[in-house]
Amino acid sequence: MPSSRLVRTSTLTAAALCAGLLAAPQHAAAAGEGVRIHDVQGDTRISPLLGEHVSDVPGIVTAVRGFGSARGFWLQDPRPDGDPATSEAVYVHTGGETPDVEPGDELRLDGTVAEYYPGGKEAGGQSVTQLTEPEWTVRSQGNRLPAAHRLDARTVPTRYAPQADGGSIEDRRLRPGRYALDRYESLEGMRVAVTDTRVVGPTSTYDDLWVTTDPRQHPTPRGGTLYGSYAHHNSARLKVSSLLDADRHPFPQADVGDMLGGRTEGPLDYEQFGGYTLRATSMGRHHSGGLERERTRQHRPEELSVATYNVENLSPATPREKFARLAEGLVENLSSPDIVTLEEAQDDSGPEDDGTVSAAETLDALTAAVRKAGGPAYEWRQIDPEDNADGGQPGGNIRVAFLFDPERVSFTDRPGGDATTPVRVEEADGAPRLSASPGRIAPQDDAWEASRKPLAGEFVFRGRTVFVVANHFSSKGGGDLDGDQPMEGRFQPPARHSEPQRIEQARLVNEFAAQVRKVDRDAAVVAGGDFNDFPFSPALDALRSDAALTSPMDALPADERYGYVFNGNSQTLDHLLTSPGAGAVDYDIVHLNAEFADQSSDHDPSVVRLRPRR
Repeated sequence: MPSSRLVRTSTLTAAALCAGLLAAPQHAAAAGEGVRIHDVQGDTRISPLLGEHVSDVPGIVTAVRGFGSARGFWLQDPRPDGDPATSEAVYVHTGGETPDVEPGDELRLDGTVAEYYPGGKEAGGQSVTQLTEPEWTVRSQGNRLPAAHRLDARTVPTRYAPQADGGSIEDRRLRPGRYALDRYESLEGMRVAVTDTRVVGPTSTYDDLWVTTDPRQHPTPRGGTLYGSYAHHNSARLKVSSLLDADRHPFPQADVGDMLGGRTEGPLDYEQFGGYTLRATSMGRHHSGGLERERTRQHRPEELSVATYNVENLSPATPREKFARLAEGLVENLSSPDIVTLEEAQDDSGPEDDGTVSAAETLDALTAAVRKAGGPAYEWRQIDPEDNADGGQPGGNIRVAFLFDPERVSFTDRPGGDATTPVRVEEADGAPRLSASPGRIAPQDDAWEASRKPLAGEFVFRGRTVFVVANHFSSKGGGDLDGDQPMEGRFQPPARHSEPQRIEQARLVNEFAAQVRKVDRDAAVVAGGDFNDFPFSPALDALRSDAALTSPMDALPADERYGYVFNGNSQTLDHLLTSPGAGAVDYDIVHLNAEFADQSSDHDPSVVRLRPRR
């Protein structure tokens, strides 16, 4: 006999739906009875019954999401149709109400078929097929859940996605044996499992992490997965979050290279940040891999050490603990570099949008923390930006800056640099010099709209002038017309909308280096910072044009060229480039943040040691 537990949800408000549900006309005739979940899902990414009302759909509740604004449950048919392209599960959306069902309940359900785009359709992601405005009857309870589909190197293809010349792949029949995105979509909502899997993306502040279903796929020496080219999508990466009670089952705080032993299983979902996600109803046991933070060697007396470090929205409002940890990283892990190009130093009021642009308190606090940690008495130089003109967190006015050790190098102060005046390369007695030091490179050029302007400065090391440029190029963004489309989205290959701006920025920095070298071909130039792009990108190619600058990172083994972890991919966004006049160069990426759940920044710093030609 059916249970008396009959639930009817209220109609979802338009506000709850407008951001993500695909609009479709309601059909006059209902789809009728006899419809099963695989009929709702179909063999493409969009339901063939979109907008239709379906009745008496059978299934077993496999998991419940009882938190957030998108509450509901996953319903899976225990009688599959044998077609690998059609999912046997669907998400039942109940809005802000926690559904009165439990895993193991057998239901008969009525509802309307909808497609929901996490983050909105304009974000470029894929949709989630859902049943909305549901009514259901519980037929029985305590049923065995359908077996979880195992995800591993044999079941997840290495090819990532079908290609559509940048168009949508939504209307293409799924080929789960050929493409990873098709495999995941064919399992949308179904119970899946990974076994004894390695962590390739550390636990975030949102309690999620990334694992690999194929440990042989582009591994790094420290346990990650290398993103080494646009063709290396690394299909085995999978995001894991939890549906378990956080008080009784705390989410593991895992670093790259750790393991989740045993089975981690739950329904396969899709979300805005990262795409396909295993929502764990049981979590494997966390085993530490013992990953340690790296320390670079001390520079030799005749070597000039230049580091770059993105300190991630640092301001006086930042907890003192972070200042102390950044200082420890500079002193202990980076061995007190002579010069540091610093990115994301905020103004003295931090994210408060009150018109403040000075960052003196921020930089004084950091240099004081370095002295307290036993490091040098760093001095700093920077130029205040115009208010809210350089992008980043609204009100924060992030900027680039120089730290330097006056016991090892001297800074050539030359007045005239401000937020809008471009620095010029001049000739004096046959040698290059800057019209202002520090000065900004082409700050009014359209290439720097809503982006940080590079800061150029003259330093003297052992009687040799060295020109250093601190950079923080425009972000890749995402989710709008200016940002890059997501790798796991419906447009394949994804468009890199933000790339042209970085290419133009790179050309301006390249031209600056070329102007210095035009006066003195053996001039020493170092361009460091967060360039927000990869070693193989067109932007880095533009920076290296005509060999004005080169990438000493290229001397590292290929699987060690990374300092940032995004969506389980170990990749490179931060660079230190040098001119031929920099002489012999030794490069090191110091892994102390990106691979760890406990971070003082989301970027690893890097350092270059050079011996400028005389």
